[in-house]
Amino acid sequence: MHLARIEAEANTQSRPRRRAVWSLAQTLRSASALALASAGLIAVTGCGNTYRPVVSAINPVGPAAQPQKFAVAVSTTGTAARPTPGLVTFVDFSGDTVLVTANIGVNPYYLILNGGGNTGYTLNSDHTLTSFDIDTQLLTSSILQTTLLPGANPVSINPQGANTYVTDPGLNVISQFTGQPLNLQQQLAVAPAFTPIYVAGVPNAPRVFAINQNLAGGPGQVSTIETTSNTIDPNPITVGRGPVYGVMTGDGKRAFVMNKTDGTVSVINVQTNLPDVVPPGATNPIVVGAGPVWADFAPARNEMVVANSGDGVHAGSLSIISIPLCSANALPSNPNCDVNNPVDALGFGTVLATVPVGINPVMVGVLQDTINSRAYVVNSGNPNLPCAAPTAALPLGNCTVSVVNLTTNTVTATIPIPLSLNAASPVLNGHPNYIAVTNGTPTGKVYVTSPESNFLTVIRTDIDTLDLTIPLQGNGVSVRVTQP
Repeated sequence: MHLARIEAEANTQSRPRRRAVWSLAQTLRSASALALASAGLIAVTGCGNTYRPVVSAINPVGPAAQPQKFAVAVSTTGTAARPTPGLVTFVDFSGDTVLVTANIGVNPYYLILNGGGNTGYTLNSDHTLTSFDIDTQLLTSSILQTTLLPGANPVSINPQGANTYVTDPGLNVISQFTGQPLNLQQQLAVAPAFTPIYVAGVPNAPRVFAINQNLAGGPGQVSTIETTSNTIDPNPITVGRGPVYGVMTGDGKRAFVMNKTDGTVSVINVQTNLPDVVPPGATNPIVVGAGPVWADFAPARNEMVVANSGDGVHAGSLSIISIPLCSANALPSNPNCDVNNPVDALGFGTVLATVPVGINPVMVGVLQDTINSRAYVVNSGNPNLPCAAPTAALPLGNCTVSVVNLTTNTVTATIPIPLSLNAASPVLNGHPNYIAVTNGTPTGKVYVTSPESNFLTVIRTDIDTLDLTIPLQGNGVSVRVTQP
C-alpha cells in the first residue's frame, strides 16, 4: 500500500489553483436558483420533522492494537579470555524492532525481570550485579552496578518487592539486597553440608524457598526465608536428590521443586511450611521423567508442565501434572475445604501424560491464552552433534522447539532453530538455551536465544512456525518478556 501510494502521487500532476470569476448574469441566475431550491426544501419538509443532515463516522477496521510490551534479551560479545561488556536489547513485541541496546556488565550469564516487568537484573562475570529500568529511553549511563564481595559466585536472582535475594554457592549464602542500586543488607547462611542453587517464590509471597543441593549427593533440602523478617526458619524441608529448580503457584499456595537426580518433583504447602499432604492415590514427591530441570504452569487447566532432560543424547519428555486445589468456592460441601489453606483436590499430583519431545530439553513455557492451549519446549540438542532439522532418519532433529498441544497432550510441531533467517540458506548451528513465551492478538510469540548465535529467533504462535530473526550484536544468553 505504501508503494502504491507513492506511485499514485508520482503520476498525479499538480494544477495551479484559479479563482472563479462570475459575470453579473451568472450571479443573478445562481441567486434565483438558490431561492427556488430553498422554497422547494421548505415545501418538502414543512409537514414533518425539521431535516437535519447526519454525518456518520466510519470506524477503522483492522486487528486489535497490541499491548505495549517487550522482549528483553541479554547477549555477550566477549570470551573468558577476552571479557567485554555485554548487551541488553529491548525488542518491541508488536513491531519486532530493536528499540534499545545498552551496555551492561562484563560477560553477563543470568537475566531476570521483577514481577511488574519494569526492572531487569543481570549477573555478570566480573562479579557485579546490574539493574536497569525497562524503558525505551534507557542509556548505558543509566544502568546501575553493584560490586559483589570477594569469593562471591552467584547463580540466580529472585526479586521480591523491596527485597532481592541472590543465590550464592561461592559464599554458601542467600544474599539479601535492597534499594537501587542494589545494596547488600545481610547474608543468610546455608548449612555447611549443602550448597544453594536457586530461590523459588512469587512477588508478595509470605515466604520463599532456597533450594540447596547435598554436597555428598544425598537428599537435598529447602531453607524457608520469611520475607517479612528476612530470616531463615531453623527447620529445613527435605526434598529429593539433585534439586535444581523450583516454582511457586501464582496464589502462593504451593511450591514445587525439581529433583533432577531422582526424577521427581517435591511439593511444599507454602501455607503450612511443610511437605504437602497429598490426597489418596497421590505421592509426594511426584514421579516424573528422567532429569526434571524446568517447569511452568497452565493455570486455566490446573496443570503444571515439567521438562525432563533425559540423558542429553536421546529424546527427553514433558510431564503434564494435574494440580487442582479444593477451595470453598469450588467444593463448598467438602468440610476440609478452606479458602485460606485449601487442601489438594482429588487427582492432585496425577501425571496426566508424559510426552516425548526433542533431545535434551532445558526449558518449557506455557502460552497464557484463555485455555493455556500449548506448551513450548526448547530442546538444546546433543552438544556433540551439529544442529539439524527433523528428517525421516532423525525425526526429532537437533536444536529444536517442540510444540505440545495441552488438550491432546501430543507434539503438533517440531521447529528447528536457525542461526539466522536473514541468510539465503539459513544455517542450523545454534544449540538453544533459553525460551520466553508471550500471548497476543492476532498472534503470540516465542523468543529463543542460543549461545552460538547473535540472533534472537521469533516463532509465531498462531501458525507455530518461524517468523524472523532479530540481530542482538552478541551471542544470546537469555531472554525474558515483560508480560506473559
